[in-house]
Amino acid sequence: MHKSATLDRAQWRHNFCVRLFGWSLLFTCLVLLGELLDPALFDPQHQKFVFLVGALGAWRYGNAINHYLRGMYFLHWRFPAMRKAVERLGAAALPSQLFMVVTSFRIPSQTTFNVYQSVFQEIQRLPVPCTVIASIVEKGDEDLIKQIMRREVHERRDIKLVIVRARGTGKRDGLAHAFRALSRQMPSSDAVVGVVDGDTMLLPHCVANAVKFFAYLPNVGGITTNEFCQVEGDKLIREWHALRFVQRHINMCSMALSRRVLTMTGRLSFFRASVVVDPAFIKDVEADFLQHWRLGRFQFLTGDDKSSWFSLMRAGWDTFYVPDSNTLTVEHPPDSNFLRATRQLMFRWYGNSLRQNFRATRLLGVRQLGLFTMYVLYDQRVSMWTSLLGLTASLIGAMLFGAQILLAYLFWVLLSRTLVTLSMLLSKHRVDPLYPLVLYYNQILGSLMKVYALFHMDQQSWTRQKTTLSGGAAGLDQTLNRWTSKAMLASAVSLFFGAVALLLHATQS
Repeated sequence: MHKSATLDRAQWRHNFCVRLFGWSLLFTCLVLLGELLDPALFDPQHQKFVFLVGALGAWRYGNAINHYLRGMYFLHWRFPAMRKAVERLGAAALPSQLFMVVTSFRIPSQTTFNVYQSVFQEIQRLPVPCTVIASIVEKGDEDLIKQIMRREVHERRDIKLVIVRARGTGKRDGLAHAFRALSRQMPSSDAVVGVVDGDTMLLPHCVANAVKFFAYLPNVGGITTNEFCQVEGDKLIREWHALRFVQRHINMCSMALSRRVLTMTGRLSFFRASVVVDPAFIKDVEADFLQHWRLGRFQFLTGDDKSSWFSLMRAGWDTFYVPDSNTLTVEHPPDSNFLRATRQLMFRWYGNSLRQNFRATRLLGVRQLGLFTMYVLYDQRVSMWTSLLGLTASLIGAMLFGAQILLAYLFWVLLSRTLVTLSMLLSKHRVDPLYPLVLYYNQILGSLMKVYALFHMDQQSWTRQKTTLSGGAAGLDQTLNRWTSKAMLASAVSLFFGAVALLLHATQS
């Protein structure tokens, strides 16, 4: 025990010194860049002032500030009041039955052990009958899960295990088989279902913290949870993932204020059992599709969390986020190379978001989504271009008007991202001096991947399962889709550069 504590203190001191050095280096770079700038660039009468702090930049940062303020209000004021009200309900807030659906496919054995151990430990704490439905492919997982149950569950005959053997054709099929098995259990009217990914460990009390809100919010059909991550990789990929979860946390809090959280996270989300056993919901998760005006009809390979959200919205349910229901996700990057790994993950995530975006705005509309949610969805389509505007314009401006333009842009990027990083301290997630650089990396590469995905919506792949879906078309149609996608992408990029040229011309006229 003493030796372990000594090692922990040594590790803490090492991490503290590394972060202190990182923050010192970051602020030193800011000062040096500021010293290199020509003061004339910051004169409000100077023509380039419009270029630096124009209306477009104010709009973009205004959106970010709006989300941040909404998120912090929800996290520090609105949600604590709701939590107190929920706890006053006492045992009446708990459902009469709980079901935990866990899907496992090609997950390392140690991770599987940790995940199921956390699931059984959580339900052991709750005085509620619970059935764990394990959707698996390999026989070895079944033996391991039964062993874990025997080890963790004691004197609880109301805790049961149901094994569902899926075909290994994807997570959607595995979920659909599990949901049908759940339907055969005939859940009660107030029962709740938790859906857990095979690489997500439940932290203490996360189930109780989440499920109690169904009694408090009768129109909420789905609740999603807060995530932390444990990444198998070097420091850069670890901090990249950690930053993503900080940003996710803030945005989830913002959208929860409107009870319009935009995704039912596949890591851990909870649903009313009456929702999950609905054949329409099961069909949405199992065989969701998009009817595209140019690419035709094609199925969703990934994005089951978006499908479940869309099904809830279409049925008139609200969605909610519980920031104190915490999970720990074990992340296995799809590639050892940072650029390739992040590119693959971004293409999958942003492709799912765009497919959902276009369908939701077309089929649901303001009545079911609300004005703010509609605005957020439309802003997602625009932000992929505006995020590239500053870099593109500064590079062209540096070639036309001198390197001071590029220096001013770099200074603004570093200053603004540092301020954003410091603001994240209020999110109750850890921050790192690498975040300003990673934020900008995400902005540029993320925008490029969004633009590419926008014109290639039929291209999908799982990063873990290595299965792909290129679209439902064949032969001539498939070739036509491929070439029209390239032509439309080239046309859109040309129009973008034309808009930047007009903007630069306007600042000089």
